[in-house]
Amino acid sequence: MKTDLSLNIEKYNYDLPLNRIAQFPLKKQDHSKLLICKENQIDQDLFYNIKKYIPEKSLLVFNDTKVIHARLLFKKDTGAVIEIFCLEPSGIDIQTAFQQKKNCEWKCLIGNNKRWKSGLLEIENEKANLFAERVGQDGEYFIIKFLWEPENLTFSEILEIFGKVPLPPYINRDAEESDNTRYQTVYAKNEGSVAAPTAGLHFTDNILSELSERGIKKQFLTLHVGAGTFKPVTAQNIADHEMHEEHFSIGRGLLKSVLYQVQDNNPVLPVGTTSLRTLESLYWLGVKRILKHKNLTFLDQWEWYNLKEKNISVESSLSALLEYMHTTNTLQFDGTTQMMIVPGYDFKIANGIITNFHQPRSTLLLLIAAMIGKTWEEAYKYAIENDFRFLSYGDCCLFLV
Repeated sequence: MKTDLSLNIEKYNYDLPLNRIAQFPLKKQDHSKLLICKENQIDQDLFYNIKKYIPEKSLLVFNDTKVIHARLLFKKDTGAVIEIFCLEPSGIDIQTAFQQKKNCEWKCLIGNNKRWKSGLLEIENEKANLFAERVGQDGEYFIIKFLWEPENLTFSEILEIFGKVPLPPYINRDAEESDNTRYQTVYAKNEGSVAAPTAGLHFTDNILSELSERGIKKQFLTLHVGAGTFKPVTAQNIADHEMHEEHFSIGRGLLKSVLYQVQDNNPVLPVGTTSLRTLESLYWLGVKRILKHKNLTFLDQWEWYNLKEKNISVESSLSALLEYMHTTNTLQFDGTTQMMIVPGYDFKIANGIITNFHQPRSTLLLLIAAMIGKTWEEAYKYAIENDFRFLSYGDCCLFLV
């Protein structure tokens, strides 16, 4: 199928009843339903049986990002509550930002901003005091300077003390204590996301062990999920939608494993759209390396579209990235992707995906439609008719191509 950047987003809309949006996780996280779609055939099972459906010699690629307590609620003397939603640090990398002491600056969204005329906001408890000052603006985001006492605490510790779990906007309730663990994958490691890579929420340590026993390999990458993942496509034509940027990190081990899978013609299955987006971005960054482009750490929204006629093999592309890491003596490749995957895209690395059900008119649904074509409509219709639960705390899909 040819990529049409003028396609109408209304073709990727569907009726999602509110009662199908899961407001709470299941008591047992691996007991969610599993929709299996292979060769346009749709079936269902329970997630704890997923090992039966993953092809032999597959490599699963997980996103080990860790959700931060990004929501801070400040109460003014008037009683007004100002919510500050931390998105990303301003001017420095995220790991450095978490280790800062005394003060730091972040790009943030502000809820009830009109009630914050000026001055400092403050939260306090027996452990610490936190102050917030509005110091600038960057497009739709505000630059907030945070200051705290005691000054020996890191900003990571401050968020643990005062922050709330950033549940998505379609979960209409306050975060509860249980969300601290349930809105986090069991393999979460690197702090930085303001939304969970939700396909991974179904996995337990037991399931990971069972997959290993079956010879299913696994690797991890890190992509910090931004609030832009919830941004709806408001433009009629997708070419007019501005895709959000997300930062990722990968190691040499991941690149080598993926390269071996490609060479041996064995499946690579990303767990979640974030893992898939990173893997496909790596291919195009390798292409840029071969073509001697200057910026090898950033992939623009439609850059892949302009490079697609080059017909460079996946093996050549990944080898070029490995060579780059070797010559620069780096064990970790850090980059940023704005890549938008739409119907007509020719997947270079992913042979399927493990994912949740996505919102109507979303870039994530466009990605699924790119992978399985119009079968997405049948799959989602089947899910609604068979009482599947949708979105972050909902059920799971395994799409194989």
